[in-house]
Amino acid sequence: MHEHGVGGTVREETGPDVRAEVRPRPTMDRDTLAELHRLHASALLRALLRLTSGDRGKAEDMLQETFLRAWQNPQALTRGPEHGRPWLFTVARRIAIDHFRAQSARAKELGDEAPEDRAAPDDPYEEIVTAHAVGGALAELPRHHREVLVELHLNDRSTTDAAAVLGIPLGTVKSRNFYAVRALRSALERHGLAPA
Repeated sequence: MHEHGVGGTVREETGPDVRAEVRPRPTMDRDTLAELHRLHASALLRALLRLTSGDRGKAEDMLQETFLRAWQNPQALTRGPEHGRPWLFTVARRIAIDHFRAQSARAKELGDEAPEDRAAPDDPYEEIVTAHAVGGALAELPRHHREVLVELHLNDRSTTDAAAVLGIPLGTVKSRNFYAVRALRSALERHGLAPA
């Protein structure tokens, strides 16, 4: 409410009914967070150890940051702790990418390179982190599934060529590829990569 004071000045009235009430942001309850940690922390730590080339300190820091974000964003995990792994892995991947970007920026700040010598704005870190996660997902598959996927999709061979290289019938290549793709999809989801 505004009132005119002496000399035409405007005085603003303030009071508890005029100010906006600041409400604390909702956080995850302690029991849900503990259950989320119990169900997913060890798998998440293993993935972060792979991403940090075995640096346990960095991996544990990233794990802690991941669960802090879960605590701060309970609305992201409304389906319950048992369904939280894909979200947690996505958050952990983003934290790792941010860490690698910051580390790279610090290294560049210490160097004496000219601005024109700097790397292009394309950021390779997400690709590196994704490649690690895909490698981990592939490693979880049975050998016969992994071999077919590598020949068909990574080595870009036809089913006929893959059958010849692997020494198995053409129909077996097709069948194994079908089941291997399904298994890989599940493994990627566990690693926080939801394939299209």
